[in-house]
Amino acid sequence: MEPAQPSPTAPAAVSDAVRTFLAAPRHAVLSTIAADGAPHQAPIWYDLDGDDLVINSRRGRHWPRNLVRDGRLSLAIVDADEPEHWVGIKGCAAFLRDGDAAIADIQSLARRYGGDPDAFVGQDRVTFRVTIDSTFEYGA
Repeated sequence: MEPAQPSPTAPAAVSDAVRTFLAAPRHAVLSTIAADGAPHQAPIWYDLDGDDLVINSRRGRHWPRNLVRDGRLSLAIVDADEPEHWVGIKGCAAFLRDGDAAIADIQSLARRYGGDPDAFVGQDRVTFRVTIDSTFEYGA
């Protein structure tokens, strides 16, 4: 069965308030579906790209393998200054790129989050684009 496609007249999945929230460099907890059907969680960095998110990882980790097999995911992104304010996201990830382009992606994320971009040189990285299906903001 094919997943339902949003109506061309449906409202955007990302409201202006959520877009503003996501624009800040907040840490997210990514939930994916493991091969045995169990949930798998990992803290990640992300960047907002239009109405989508861009995420990146070393190739051999659990969550990238899970997303290659089943792109469904959810994210919880907490406001560190107001922990009862958070955004939940449901969406689907698709492989975007690897190689030097994925290294450039993680270096960009490192700069966004105050990390060392050079720490990722030579790693085997993969980048995914997350299409956001729905969002939920709590405590705003």
